[in-house]
Amino acid sequence: MDIHGRDLRYFTAVAEELSFTRAAERLFVSQPALSKQIRMLEKHLGVVLFRRDRRTVRLTPVGEALLPHAHEVLAAWRAAQEAVDEARDTGLRTLVIGMSTGPGRGLLPALRTRLVSRHPDARTVLRQVGWADPSAGLADGSSDVAFVWLPLPDEARYRYVVVAREPRLVALPQGHPLAERAAADPEGAVEFADLLEEPFLALPPEAGPLRDHWLALDARDGRPPRIGAVVAGAEETHEAVAAGQGVALLAAGNAPLVVRDGVIALPVRGLSPSRLAVAAARDDERPLVRAYLAAAGEAGAAARAPR
Repeated sequence: MDIHGRDLRYFTAVAEELSFTRAAERLFVSQPALSKQIRMLEKHLGVVLFRRDRRTVRLTPVGEALLPHAHEVLAAWRAAQEAVDEARDTGLRTLVIGMSTGPGRGLLPALRTRLVSRHPDARTVLRQVGWADPSAGLADGSSDVAFVWLPLPDEARYRYVVVAREPRLVALPQGHPLAERAAADPEGAVEFADLLEEPFLALPPEAGPLRDHWLALDARDGRPPRIGAVVAGAEETHEAVAAGQGVALLAAGNAPLVVRDGVIALPVRGLSPSRLAVAAARDDERPLVRAYLAAAGEAGAAARAPR
């Protein structure tokens, strides 16, 4: 048999008030409707729950037996509703931020300050995602917003705000012949044309157009790159460069992640800059997502402003 929460609420109200009139007022229903529901409950259960006369309402022994269990069921349901509400509210206040490497550049604290100024209860959760996913969790929905390097695969699925534009550097092992050549250059730079025959470290193939960007396919005039190794993280990149497996392009702001212990980075002429962006799914209109993108836009504008 199906007994609804409403039936138990009506039953406990009458049992506690011992008056159909007062119970109806408490429940904001009419007395005839309440009486009808109680009769239907008794019919469903096949028992009599109340003894009624013109002056009094009393619980029967069966009603007395049911009352504590009705209280427990209603209390459990209230607790379940509160848990659902809390989970929903926490989800509305929590923003999962995906990234393949820490964005640095002071961006995380700056954006969080701006976000909290709009939504004081907002909570941010940082999520590290492997380099094989250039969307940093946006593609499968595990991130709400993400720091990503452009270009993105399936770019039409996303909207984004560019927060940094930086030259692409080349990471080389110390003592590489090109390092000596750069030392003689007034800017300490190398030409990309001088790197064309070098083996390059590549992102995993799943990175799609982002792999192409860090191999600088746009500057090779159709000449395919030589792949020295595939890397999926900053530490792997450092180790591979230091071991002489290949050179690697990286954004200037990410150089500290790789440049140490026998690895250097040099400016490269002939390459377009890299672009770091904060992105979200194009159709995601949740307030926290919109607020974080707005904060990113402000941070990007502040970074570009003349000083």
